[in-house]
Amino acid sequence: MSNKVLNNIIISGENEMVEFKSSFNDEVITSLVAFANTKGGTVYIGVNNKSEAKGINVGKETIQSWVNEIKNKTSPSIIPSSQTYSYDSKVIVALNVIEYPIKPVSFKGRYFKRISNANHSMSVTEVADAHLQSINSSWDAYPNTTHTLDDISLEKVQTSIELMNKNGMSIADDPLTLLLKYNLLRDNKLTNAAYLLYKKADSFETTIELGRFQDAITIKDTARSKSDVISQVEQVFNFVKKHLNKRIIITGKPQNTQKWQYPLEAIREIIMNMIIHRDYRSSSDSIVKVFDSRIEFYNPGRLPQTITIEDLLNNTYQSTPRNKLIADIFKDMGHIEKYGSGIQRIINQFKVERLPMPSFQNISEGFMVTVFAEDDNKVIVPTKVAEKVVEKVVEKVVENLTDNQKLIVDIIANNKYATAIEISKKVGISHRKTQENLAKLKEIGILKRIGPAKGGHWRVIQKS
Repeated sequence: MSNKVLNNIIISGENEMVEFKSSFNDEVITSLVAFANTKGGTVYIGVNNKSEAKGINVGKETIQSWVNEIKNKTSPSIIPSSQTYSYDSKVIVALNVIEYPIKPVSFKGRYFKRISNANHSMSVTEVADAHLQSINSSWDAYPNTTHTLDDISLEKVQTSIELMNKNGMSIADDPLTLLLKYNLLRDNKLTNAAYLLYKKADSFETTIELGRFQDAITIKDTARSKSDVISQVEQVFNFVKKHLNKRIIITGKPQNTQKWQYPLEAIREIIMNMIIHRDYRSSSDSIVKVFDSRIEFYNPGRLPQTITIEDLLNNTYQSTPRNKLIADIFKDMGHIEKYGSGIQRIINQFKVERLPMPSFQNISEGFMVTVFAEDDNKVIVPTKVAEKVVEKVVEKVVENLTDNQKLIVDIIANNKYATAIEISKKVGISHRKTQENLAKLKEIGILKRIGPAKGGHWRVIQKS
């Protein structure tokens, strides 16, 4: 490496793969361990944290002594490569480690990871995850010590076999054989995945709290799912769908168009990801909150430390399912297409519907996806109302209506007690123009006023 390149590194300062130290000490080893547990990196000794090259005195055996100390104080042992530079007549020593294949690496019994330009202690969960990933395994593949075969339903396993065959696979195995082939049974013991996928009875391990909120504190409807993770997909989806709105779009054709508040396939994909990638070791529950204009999906378990939100949005990451066995079963049943493509499908479906971009966030010890509905100025008709209005709404004369008149009909279909002032605000026209449009709609037989001006209501009627 040339002095020019080294100069650029020093000027740029510390980052997720660069650390400066004035001298060799335990902090150097801590940084090397953090690099080994993350993406690799280099410690430049002889440069202070203000990016000033101060240099360091080294003897003939100094660097080898450092390397030996690093090797002896880390487990598994790491051996950094070293390079000595002459920079402005000063000696700078660079110690470099790659991302270690067997993780996590510890220093004096402690584990560290690199985030931005700092070293952070790893939690017990992060240590366990790093170990499982390094041996290409996952928590759901480990034996479940509290349950036996009697606690799962072989009928549910058979249903999975039938779905796999419908998905193009050719499986003639009986349920027990399938469990063995998918490593869901090990030494005649259930794995965590087998229990979560096929358990007979509801249990707290899979609790998902569901709520329909009028506002942040007012709950209109609640439910709780504690069943097996396969059944939960439909249970959660049906709860959410029950509380979504439909919009009637009057097209002038005999059959009017009905549009859901959100793209349903995207909602199903979010639910699927939530269930598959949940950290089932956490004592927290998954939570779904349906509001008037947004839905929040919260799940225990943050993104892996190697994946950022930006990576997620740009699709520049390698998917590593937290629960590999569960993900394999869902994939072979046709519930997911391939690892890592779900987020892009969700984003694309919201783009197609011209809805706001969903929000993806690491929050506390979990991950949240929030989806947003259309602008409040657009009229949304609740599902039950929409189903009734479809039978009554005009068919033969709507082709002659203006956009404002169509919107007025939608508003009244949603609220038969809507006043002219309320309608004018939603449509965005004057009170006088609203009155003129209402009169026109009454004249052509689309609207009818029932009762007096005050205390009465509107009715959408069909033109005969």
